[in-house]
Formats: sequence, structure tokens, C-alpha cells
Amino acid sequence: MEDKEILFDMLKFHGHKCWASTAGLRAGLAALRVLGAKRSGAKSLHAILETGFYHAAGCFGDGVQYATGCTFGKGNIVKNPKGKLAVTVIDKSKGKAVRISFKPVLREKIRNSAFMRKRSQGIPPDQIPEEEQMELVNLIWDAPEDDVLIIGKVEDYKFEEPEELMRMVICDGCGEMVAESYMRVVSGKPFCIDCAGYDV
Repeated sequence: MEDKEILFDMLKFHGHKCWASTAGLRAGLAALRVLGAKRSGAKSLHAILETGFYHAAGCFGDGVQYATGCTFGKGNIVKNPKGKLAVTVIDKSKGKAVRISFKPVLREKIRNSAFMRKRSQGIPPDQIPEEEQMELVNLIWDAPEDDVLIIGKVEDYKFEEPEELMRMVICDGCGEMVAESYMRVVSGKPFCIDCAGYDV
């Protein structure tokens, strides 16, 4: 098991203490281990996250991001929203990938916890007593990997690198910078989508 310091650093990054971000951290760390890869400081890895939008356990994604270094800002993590606690991590240099998902062995313990009872009443996670938050964090962190994760086979994966948008122009309406491919031309002048009045 990894040093617990990485867990506390991730929880600080995430903003509250919860089981789903802890599961995502474990998934990301397991992916690095089985791929024989290091955390991505640039774009050496790419992750495909299967959590949905407005998904209560979407916190899983923050754990994955923290472990792998794949971030939405760098553009090397994307969502394929299926409402699942799962991620595929791709090592682009090796052309290899692994899919890891949360195993529901501990589901009943999670569902019956004080933390989840309060969450189902609409209480925000950071307003739940810390000991109740940490009960589930520790449950997920300390459990054997076989009780937390389903680790797929490492498979060949040909990653098609999308073109990076580097060119920026100034919108003639608001004066803000906009990536050239999002620019709209109105009466021969460059406008952002908002100022052009376009729907996306």
C-alpha cells in the first residue's frame, strides 16, 4: 500500500474527505503500477473517465487525476459518461492501456454508513463530521485491493493524438482571446461564439 501522505494530499486537493475520491486515487495508482508508468507531468498518459455528469460519486475522477497527473486542464483526461466508477489509463509511449473499475464488495458498508445516510439527506460532504468522512476513506484505503478494484488486462492501445489548439485571436466584440477554431467571422471580423450570437 502507498504511503498515506499521498491520500491526505489528494483529499486536500479534492476539497473534502470521501470514499469515491479515495477509490479513484487507488484506481489511478493501480493503473500506474500495472502499466509500469510514472505520473504524467506533461501528456505521457491519457485517461478516459466513465463517471457521468452531476454523478454523486464523480469525486472518483479527482482521485484519478491526482494519481495519474491526467487533468482536464492539460486535456489528457476526457469523460466517456456511463455513470460508472471506472477509468481507462493509456500509456502513449508504450501503446498500452488498462481499464480499472470500482468493485462493489464494500457497497453495503458504504451505503449503510453515517456519511452516506447524511449525503442522501442532501447534507454536503464537508458539513458531515470528519470522523464520519474518514470512516469511509479509511475503509477504502485500508481494504485489500481485491475488495476495491477490478483491474483489467493490459492491452495494446493505439492512441490518436488530437491536434492541440495553439493559435489564438482577439474577439472584436469583447476583446478576449479565443482559440482560432472557436472563432466566428461576422462581417469579416473575428468574434467569439458569445459575441457572434451563435449557439454552440
